[in-house]
Amino acid sequence: MMKEKKEMISYCLTYQDVYEDYPFHDPNWCVIRHKKNRHVFAWIFEKDENIWVNLKCNSEWRDVLREAYHAVRPAYHLNKTHWNSVILDGTIPDEEIKKMVTESYELTKKKEKK
Repeated sequence: MMKEKKEMISYCLTYQDVYEDYPFHDPNWCVIRHKKNRHVFAWIFEKDENIWVNLKCNSEWRDVLREAYHAVRPAYHLNKTHWNSVILDGTIPDEEIKKMVTESYELTKKKEKK
């Protein structure tokens, strides 16, 4: 069960061409960025005694996820239309969390020119 900050950071770092960053000079806020465009796909932080991760999501799934899981909420400190906060409280299966991370990674990745 993914509940620790270091677990989420380690998982996000398994994606291709990404790196860990601390842009606010605050160890509580870790972001995982794409190397090519520097876009963030995961904002990882502690809030209310849980680890939260903000992930970009397709608008067609946004409300479905929020309704399906109490621990998926409109994003804390980000555009609530395009981002969800996922609270790592043990109520969401790891496979679902991994799907959400993958979607955020894909949505923020640099688009290849045709």
